[in-house]
Amino acid sequence: MENNFLIYLLIMAGVTYLLRAIPFALAKGKIENKTVQSFLHYIPYTVLAAMTVPAVFYETAHIGSGVVGFAVAIIFAWYEKGLVKVAAAACAAVFLAEFAFLFFS
Repeated sequence: MENNFLIYLLIMAGVTYLLRAIPFALAKGKIENKTVQSFLHYIPYTVLAAMTVPAVFYETAHIGSGVVGFAVAIIFAWYEKGLVKVAAAACAAVFLAEFAFLFFS
């Protein structure tokens, strides 16, 4: 088991290093193409959304409370509230929705 773990660890480290090193090796200087710049600009937001949004709905006891929290977060963000206010409001909405599902079920 120990030998397999070390092999897996080395493979994972190599793949991670290559994924980070190859773009630096291929891109020499500033990227001038507007399409590529736009694509690279939105990658972090896309990855964050892809990892976060499913968890919003499926990490609660009821999917409905996740929907309520997501809706409240969207509304607060739409009115340009700060990140802390959006997160606090969404958490409070999920808490109240969970309480309502528990109380009325």
